[in-house]
Amino acid sequence: MRIKMIIAYDGTDFNGYQIQPDARTVQQELEVALSKLHKGANIKVSASGRTDARVHAKGQVIHFDTPLSIPMAKWPKALNAVLAKDVRVLEASEAPESFHARFDACGKEYRYVIDRSRVQDVFLRNYAYHYPYPLNMEAMKMASRHLLGTHDFTAFCSTKTEVEDRVRTIESIEFTEEGDKLTMSIRGSGFLYNMVRIIMGTLLNAGTGMTQPGEISDMIFSRDRTKTGKTAPGHGLYLYKVFYDN
Repeated sequence: MRIKMIIAYDGTDFNGYQIQPDARTVQQELEVALSKLHKGANIKVSASGRTDARVHAKGQVIHFDTPLSIPMAKWPKALNAVLAKDVRVLEASEAPESFHARFDACGKEYRYVIDRSRVQDVFLRNYAYHYPYPLNMEAMKMASRHLLGTHDFTAFCSTKTEVEDRVRTIESIEFTEEGDKLTMSIRGSGFLYNMVRIIMGTLLNAGTGMTQPGEISDMIFSRDRTKTGKTAPGHGLYLYKVFYDN
């Protein structure tokens, strides 16, 4: 039986999602916990995509195959009982044998959180990027509009990206402000390595006047990573939701 789960995790103490030698990862914690439920058997977990060190998730999607006949409604409780406290299963459902958490995903939403307070909020230090500088929100919104649509986002991904097809579609970018907290929500067909964090760094440059909104189109056309902003830190980023056609 194939099971699809929606999970959340606090990325603070993780070196990313994917298993790495001599490093604590989310995938490792999941597979260790599943092994306990399966009496030592190795259970391989697949996810909708990787997240980097310190990046959080509120709606990561995974799948795995199991011979166990645990009632579906009891899977979250059973797995949460043996999981580390910074990973939680939110939902579980039976999926078709053909379902794949990564290859069937048709879109994702990420959110990036900025702490704009003059003095860093100590309770947000692991969950928001402290950026106490004045920001022109209208300039940031104007700049973001140039990113909408289908483009080659080579200039907005890490030079370490191994993916050759770098064309992606961004459907929406929205900003919400709550006191000193600024959140950017970005939704698209998919995202390249570090793409959301580079977009955030570039839009912050637009907000401070280092970049003019109209320059975004030139950046996209250049396909040159050196033309865009710094990569914003991982701890402000959240994988918020993964979308599937069904």
